[in-house]
Amino acid sequence: MLPGIKTVGIVGAGQMGQGIAHVCATAGFDVRILDISEDALKKAKDIIGKNMERAVTRGRMSEDVKAAALNRISMNTATDSLADCQLVIEAATENEEVKKQIFARVCPVLSKEAILASNTSSISITRLAAQTDRPSRFIGLHFMNPAPLMELIEIIRGIATAPDVFDHIREFAQTLGKTPVSAEDFPAFIVNRILLPMINEAVYTLYEGVGSVVAIDTAMKLGAHHPMGPLELADFIGLDTCLSVMQVLHEGLADSKYRPCPLLVKYVEAGWLGRKSGRGFYDYSGETPVPTR
Repeated sequence: MLPGIKTVGIVGAGQMGQGIAHVCATAGFDVRILDISEDALKKAKDIIGKNMERAVTRGRMSEDVKAAALNRISMNTATDSLADCQLVIEAATENEEVKKQIFARVCPVLSKEAILASNTSSISITRLAAQTDRPSRFIGLHFMNPAPLMELIEIIRGIATAPDVFDHIREFAQTLGKTPVSAEDFPAFIVNRILLPMINEAVYTLYEGVGSVVAIDTAMKLGAHHPMGPLELADFIGLDTCLSVMQVLHEGLADSKYRPCPLLVKYVEAGWLGRKSGRGFYDYSGETPVPTR
């Protein structure tokens, strides 16, 4: 375990918060998950347990490691539960206003030495840091989804991030068994700067009638050896998240090539957000996903 960081706070009990908690607890850190919803916390606890059990079944984790890791995770609705954390990772929805409200709530209870990180996939770290009481101890720590399986973490310095904080967090990422890459603080960083425009172009390909959902996904899986088709991947990420990232790219870089596809906008307006809502480019209500277009 990394000297100096013993307890990690995670704000948000959604898919990313669950995955980050899983990774940190397995690596030996005590974990405090904070969420305003008791139901979300209960669901997170169940999902983390099931995911660890799946890892045991597949031989990636022993029963002893699983039991110890689950014992290190606590669920909380009280903000002061983060008071003794040396690192707090915000893993809420990709909405800048929501993140700003979280920082306003969390910062007053943290020690002055605590590092605050955001798992944002696209929003400016410099701008987020400026909304806190600790810009020099604020950093971007972008886990890939699903966090327990994906090997990469993007680390993003804001303009005010102290060099020793960056070094400390890079070492923390390595302690988790991940490979860190340093990304500059530009819209969407590295992975999403490349990935989301591809997904957006796939939606345009569907929107313009070039191919069906199945044709587009099959073409990219068999023609480019992608493990998952771009529309299937969009549903997995969440269409609202895809749209948010494209909006950040479009607004931040002022280039028309990043304009979100109108069809993507319509799906989000309809509440068709992908797997998490049960419908996106595929309908997930049955045993086998069925294309919706």
